[in-house]
Amino acid sequence: MNCLWCHDELLLEVNWSNVIFPTKAQLICGTCEKELVPLSGKRCKRCSRESHLDVCQDCLWWENYHHGEDIMEYNYSVFPYTTHIQDMIAKWKYRGDYELGHVFEQSFKQHFQQNFKKLRAAVAIPIPLSSERLQERCFNQASMLASFLPIQTLDILTRVHGEKQSKKTRMERISTKNPFILHQTLNNPVILVDDIYTTGTTLRHAASLLKKAGCPNVYTYTLVRG
Repeated sequence: MNCLWCHDELLLEVNWSNVIFPTKAQLICGTCEKELVPLSGKRCKRCSRESHLDVCQDCLWWENYHHGEDIMEYNYSVFPYTTHIQDMIAKWKYRGDYELGHVFEQSFKQHFQQNFKKLRAAVAIPIPLSSERLQERCFNQASMLASFLPIQTLDILTRVHGEKQSKKTRMERISTKNPFILHQTLNNPVILVDDIYTTGTTLRHAASLLKKAGCPNVYTYTLVRG
């Protein structure tokens, strides 16, 4: 088997331990794995942005925008948006390399257990793609990430097709009309799942619908903090 990223051959060392207790198949080589360094150090406690402040200026802006109380409890992200992560996500997300997403599975599960395990009865809701975008990509990366989690996943949001968020400026994203439709009300805490937190606008659009429909608390869990 070859590394899913650099395609070098993966050489498994055979010993009595992994013969008796087989480990999960290695997906990337040691060199590529070393490039996947999780966020560390001080971060904003609300959005995971690397910051020396407890609450960064962006989150204070959102708090003011929502008249003193952010609709999102907090976002936790696993990785910073390094060049290596950016390239991997581009291949996975935009060039349809579905299997590459499994490279993130172990880290996504591990950080979930560390940061969300105290949430009782929480359900995961992946941020949806529009039907047009889903047809282009063949899978929804947020749904794949949600499938890694040990909690129930509900697909109760749909998305109206529009221009790609990546092509918009920060202010254009913030002023965008809410693109989501909610098809079911929930009384459970919700963890919205997506691949990248950039401005937080998309996640807050979804969170606002859930809160208006009676959801008590909305958290967000993202693979990368942009």
